[in-house]
Amino acid sequence: MSAIPQGNRVREYRKRARLTQAELGHAVGVSRQSIISTEKSQYAPSVYLALRLAAALAATVEELFPLTEEKPQ
Repeated sequence: MSAIPQGNRVREYRKRARLTQAELGHAVGVSRQSIISTEKSQYAPSVYLALRLAAALAATVEELFPLTEEKPQ
């Protein structure tokens, strides 16, 4: 079995941290538009960006970007 992305929880964690999209983008070195795209799962961040997001949001990468097991066919 392989794991597949299930969406992400960036928006949830950002709101808990009381950060705007612009503030989070500034904190991790990307644009507000990149944060918007990431939250909508339209953009898969690099490992480097995922680690920076996790650090900025006091979370783990696994918490922000959970995987689910793919069921055999």
